[in-house]
Amino acid sequence: MKTTESSYTEVPVTEIKPQLTEGKAAILGFQHLLAMYSGDVIVPLLIGGFLHFTAAQMTYLVSVDIFMCGIATLLQIKRTPLTGIGLPVVLGCAVQAVQPLQQIGGTLGVTAMYGAIIASGVFVFLVGGLFSKIKGLFPPIVTGSIITVIGFTLIPVAFQDIGGGDVAAKSFGDPRNLLVGLITVLIIVGINVWARGFFRSIAILIGILIGTILASFMGMVSLSPIAEASWFRIPQPFYFGVPTFNLSAILTMIMVTLTTMIESTGVFFALGDLVGKEITQDDLKRGYRSEGIAAILGGIFNTFPYSTFSENVGVLQLSGVKSRKPLYYAAGFLIVLGLLPKAGATATIVPTSVLGGAMLVMFGIVGVQGVRILQQVNFNQTKNILIVSLSVGMGLGSTIYPQLYQALPATIKMLLTNGIVIASITAVVLNLLFNGYYRDM
Repeated sequence: MKTTESSYTEVPVTEIKPQLTEGKAAILGFQHLLAMYSGDVIVPLLIGGFLHFTAAQMTYLVSVDIFMCGIATLLQIKRTPLTGIGLPVVLGCAVQAVQPLQQIGGTLGVTAMYGAIIASGVFVFLVGGLFSKIKGLFPPIVTGSIITVIGFTLIPVAFQDIGGGDVAAKSFGDPRNLLVGLITVLIIVGINVWARGFFRSIAILIGILIGTILASFMGMVSLSPIAEASWFRIPQPFYFGVPTFNLSAILTMIMVTLTTMIESTGVFFALGDLVGKEITQDDLKRGYRSEGIAAILGGIFNTFPYSTFSENVGVLQLSGVKSRKPLYYAAGFLIVLGLLPKAGATATIVPTSVLGGAMLVMFGIVGVQGVRILQQVNFNQTKNILIVSLSVGMGLGSTIYPQLYQALPATIKMLLTNGIVIASITAVVLNLLFNGYYRDM
């Protein structure tokens, strides 16, 4: 039954038994934080580095980004009369926005970059209701294909991190990186297979902690980020200047936000499948609106647009805890870490190869979640086989070999090199052609 905006209710969720204590919920929340942390801070590092920000500016950018991740997550997990999908999600920087923001900031200036982010957030908020009406475009054959691609297109990112993160670095593929990445994977897998209860639900956290300790004995952990960070910083609106609004920059960011909305739609359905809740049109509307407001705030506080992170779907699956309670703690931790740069820097000492090992498991789980949804599809029909094979193939191919589109215009290239977006478009179009509009809602 659909909920209306005038009589919204909290979404029922699955809990482990016995009821989660505050301490256990906090530990699970910290696990969610670690799972998304590296994927999030990489965005300000890439954009700030490209725009030649000073050390002080970079420190602010990373801190306020972490702070806004917490605010954006709260907007999404808490239902209000207008916003909040009410599912256990974490929001972080939309990585697909990196290249367009670098281009805007490099050519038109930082203030135009943030003006475009604010405008795109307003756009998402206003069209959220209209976009939510396309739920019929996402039957199991489409959502299953998209979620499969979301998971499997991220596998190369996990492998890159296991190697050290920077492919151009001489240390990339260092045996020490491979060793700690492999051990992190084995610990997470071993705990999930043989452990029980709460210990099993924090397998990712334990794997990351043990992997980091092992890496420290191998000289791979530096405490200098903690020493160099300040103790306290309050986020400041318009830190880099009052935003300016350029039409071409705004249109570019609107195209980016459309891709994030498509990606978030797939994640919303994956989460709904995990917690056993049907995602309604009203749910989608709230989810899009929350991301729109988060982008507006991101522009005001000079950070970035935010989207629902697919990494944490894998965390939910592995932990077996589908409650929002740990996510409130995760959001709170992010806000505190954003206010305390020195405390936030502690999470940056985790070696990239350790995070890569954890990501390998989590991204694989997300992909398998998509395969599970595809089990609902009748593959005795050749047309369904074609829909899945072509959409997954286009998504993976565009991710692995984006150079294929290098001769195309920048806007088209931006869309086609995003494997999740091209898989979504392919699946939706082919399903409409072969099966028509899905009305079983």
